[in-house]
Amino acid sequence: MSTAVATANRPLSIGLLGQPNTGKSTLFNALTGSRQHVGNWPGKTVEKKEGTLLQDGQKYKLVDLPGTYSLSANSDEEVITREYIASDDLDIVVAMIDASQLERSLFLLADYAGIDRPVAVLLNMMDVAREQGKSIDSAKLSALLGVPVFPVVASKKQGLEPLYALLKNAEFQHCFLRAEPLFKEYQAIFGDTFSVLEGLLDGVRFGVQTPRWIAAKLLENDARIKEMVREAVDSAAWHSIEQILAGVQDGLLTTADCKFRWINRLVVESAYTPSDHLKLNWFEHLATSPIAGKILALAVILGGLIAAREAGYVLMGLFSGYCIDPILGFVENVFGVIGIPAGFTTFFCETVLNGFIFAIMMALYIMCNALVFGLLEEVGYMARISYAFDNVMQRLGMQGKSVMPMLISFGCTMGGITGARVIDSWKQRTLTIASSWVVPCAATWGVLGLMSSLFFPRHANLIITALFLTSILHLFVTSKLFGRSLNIQKEQNGLIMELPPYHKPSWRSLSHFTLMRGRDVLLKALKVVIAIQIIFWLLSYSPDGIIANSIIYRIGTAIEPFTMIFGLNWQLFMSFVASAMGKEAAIGVIGSLFGSAGAAGNLFGLSFGGGEGGDFGAAILLGATAPQALAFMFAFYFNIPCFMAIATTVTETHSAKWTARIALYYVLAALLLSGVVYHISKLFF
Repeated sequence: MSTAVATANRPLSIGLLGQPNTGKSTLFNALTGSRQHVGNWPGKTVEKKEGTLLQDGQKYKLVDLPGTYSLSANSDEEVITREYIASDDLDIVVAMIDASQLERSLFLLADYAGIDRPVAVLLNMMDVAREQGKSIDSAKLSALLGVPVFPVVASKKQGLEPLYALLKNAEFQHCFLRAEPLFKEYQAIFGDTFSVLEGLLDGVRFGVQTPRWIAAKLLENDARIKEMVREAVDSAAWHSIEQILAGVQDGLLTTADCKFRWINRLVVESAYTPSDHLKLNWFEHLATSPIAGKILALAVILGGLIAAREAGYVLMGLFSGYCIDPILGFVENVFGVIGIPAGFTTFFCETVLNGFIFAIMMALYIMCNALVFGLLEEVGYMARISYAFDNVMQRLGMQGKSVMPMLISFGCTMGGITGARVIDSWKQRTLTIASSWVVPCAATWGVLGLMSSLFFPRHANLIITALFLTSILHLFVTSKLFGRSLNIQKEQNGLIMELPPYHKPSWRSLSHFTLMRGRDVLLKALKVVIAIQIIFWLLSYSPDGIIANSIIYRIGTAIEPFTMIFGLNWQLFMSFVASAMGKEAAIGVIGSLFGSAGAAGNLFGLSFGGGEGGDFGAAILLGATAPQALAFMFAFYFNIPCFMAIATTVTETHSAKWTARIALYYVLAALLLSGVVYHISKLFF
């Protein structure tokens, strides 16, 4: 059995185990607060969350294991979870069980049976279960499982005192899950097959993984366990094992049936569920309807996007109106008092300080998105949206959950990218992020509206329709191209969980989630935005403020023969490049490059400050043709959303390689589309 214990040099290590939507992350955030670190597991692209719990003068290391439905080796999340459980870095597992969905939540615990690692069970969402009329005898369930079972409400940190006492007194060292009843189910169903297989594995043990647990995984055709067993036994024993496994049909389904039989006995003996708890009310009928469910979901999401956008604009407006000028004035005064040269003060304010201000504004906007859509997740409706669109997304190689990040991207691409965290599989999450880039964010429409009204006032709606139809084709090509590279068909995951019950949101947990999301975005934004600010400031700078004397002018005119292949003169191409930094940047760059020389000044300042300069529309009409404008609209629409989206994608996928592939693909696709549109439109304009 496991002998891992805390030492004077290492705090007690606790692993939080649970399926998605059981409140595991809520408990982790509640216990650790800001004392947490988010990274990725070594050699993997799966998020790793560690934190510190301080209780009664003692320090505990808390690890939020990836949410998973089983301990099979079908995904990186499952492999990471079971390998960490088997490692010497862990002392005790705390298994989160959703009391309102007891049968579903116990399946992961059934898969844990046979592992000799101490475990304690938390029956979470007891308040929701009571509202449903359910009751659970935690003492009876504890006796059946052979381990401590504590009823809790994680969002309110209620009922955790017994767990603290268990940890403090080190009483957990003998808390091993009583697995004998489950293995009797295996023997009853598989007969001599299980007994013989168990005998052949006598003495085979992989750390805390016992022969019986290994035997069950062999029956499930677990590839990793089969390889480990093949290396651990002699050739004769392995030959016998192969012969036994060859005669097993549908082993994974059969073992699952055994687990559910065991779970059913536990529930019957320890819990009471009203007979009418499975009846659907009118709203649930509507939410899960094949057609009406999609309409309702779109209406809810659209309302959420509007609410998040309006709230975000209000916050950004308040910050812009009441904070920016005082901040700039304060910095300029301080720099003047301590004798900083005026040139450096200008440089600092237009790069570092502007970057800081822009990052704060983006964080405020993302916080509003996180609050609105986090609320939908908290009350349990998000799973219904995923269910409604599952069949549509499956055709694109994804799953129902993928629709949410894409729809959120209409408000802000960064929000959509971070929203992909709800997808369990890293590969499907990465494909969803890659596909969500094609969705135009709110800032895109300002530039498109300007260009279409100037060059195509009578056909603006037709142009927008063409962009939408092309984006659908783009989405299809993107999903198929990256889906093939990511082997999505091989590891495609559908919706296998039950729909969680509706329940009241925990405002404390939701507030913490919103603030943490805003903090993460701010810290990431600062690194990228300030660097881009400096680069564009240097490129556009000229001592006399005339654009023709700047580096960017020389570069632009030099590469124009090449950029015209795609229908973009040098001004439009530089605006295309600037749009990759941020869609809002394109307006200022267009105004600067097509305006008078005196109005040029600093491109980045104009991008976010809204520059001044004569007849803006007339200058653009004189500087570009209709085919060039149309080509730019397509290039701009399908370009990289923004550099912040790139930074967020690196963070969410934990892969700079895949982010670079996605970014390169979007740039090339945007230029290819603009070139095709330009040469075709020349036939009509």
